Amino acid sequence: MCCGCKKMKTKIKSTVLLFLTAIIWGFAFVAQRVGAEYVGAFTFNGVRFLLGATSLIPVILIFEREKFDKKKFKKTLWTGILAGIILFVASSLQQFGVVFTGSAGKAGFLTGLYIVLVPLIRFFMGKKTSILTFFGALFAVVGLFFLCMTNDKITFGIGDILLIIGAFFWAGHILVVDRFVNTVSTLKFSMIQFLTCGAFSMFFAIFTETIEFSAVKAAGIPILYGGLMSVGVAYTCQILGQKNADPTFASIVFSTESVFSAVGGALILHEMMSGRGYFGCVLIFIGIILSQITVDDIKKIRKNNTNTV
Repeated sequence: MCCGCKKMKTKIKSTVLLFLTAIIWGFAFVAQRVGAEYVGAFTFNGVRFLLGATSLIPVILIFEREKFDKKKFKKTLWTGILAGIILFVASSLQQFGVVFTGSAGKAGFLTGLYIVLVPLIRFFMGKKTSILTFFGALFAVVGLFFLCMTNDKITFGIGDILLIIGAFFWAGHILVVDRFVNTVSTLKFSMIQFLTCGAFSMFFAIFTETIEFSAVKAAGIPILYGGLMSVGVAYTCQILGQKNADPTFASIVFSTESVFSAVGGALILHEMMSGRGYFGCVLIFIGIILSQITVDDIKKIRKNNTNTV
C-alpha cells in the first residue's frame, strides 16, 4: 500500500472514530432524560459513573500496561480526584438540568456552550485567542436567547440556568484535564475521576434520594448506555481517534454531539422545538465551530494561501 493511501486510510479511520464518539455522547442525553423518569439525578450518575469506571479496567489492561512509577501514580491519583470532583458538580448540574428542561436536545446545546467558554477563559488567563473566538461567543449568546425564547419573551427556567452554570464547570474540567493529561497515566486518570464522581454521587443519593433496586432495574438500559457506551466505549474511541487527528478538527467533530442530542431527542423521544429554538441551536453550533479556530489555524491558512499564489 502506498504511503498516501495509508495516510488517507488512517485519516478516515480516525474521523469515523471521532464521529462515533460524538454520536454516542449526543444520544447519551436521551439516556439521561429517560433514566430521570425512574431514578434521582444523583443515583443515575452514581451508578453510571461507577459502571463506566469499571468498564475502563480492560481498556487500561490493553492500552496502558506500563511499569509502576510511584511519583506518576501519586500525581495521577490526586489530579484524578480533583477532576472527579469538578466532573461531579458538572454532571450533577447537567442531570438536574435535563430533568427540569425535559429536553435532551436543548440540554445538549446548552451544555455545548462549554466549548465556547474554554477559549474565552484561556484568553483571560493570558493565552492567545483569535478574533473568531469572540465572534463565536457572540453567535452562541444570541443563539442562547433564541433557544430560551417563548412567546416573544426571554425565559430562563431553572433547568436552563443549571445547564448554563454546568457549562462553566465542564469548561473548568476541560482545562484541568488539559493541564495534567500529558503528565499522568491517561486511562488511570480517567478511571479515578469516574470513581470519584460516582462515589460523590452515590453519597449524596443516599442522603437525598430514595434508592430502590426496582427503580434502578427499570432504568437499566439508560444506565448501561450512560455507563458502558458513553464512558467506556466513547472514551476509548476518543483516545484512538485523537491519535491521528488534528486537535482543532477533533474539537469541531466532538461539538456535533449537541446536534446528535437534538436528533436523538426528536427520533426517540419525539421532542419538538419552536422555529426560534432550532434557529438558536444553529447559531450556537456556528459559535461552537468559530470558537475552535485558533490563531495558529489562521496563520496556517494564510501561509497556504501565500504558497498557492
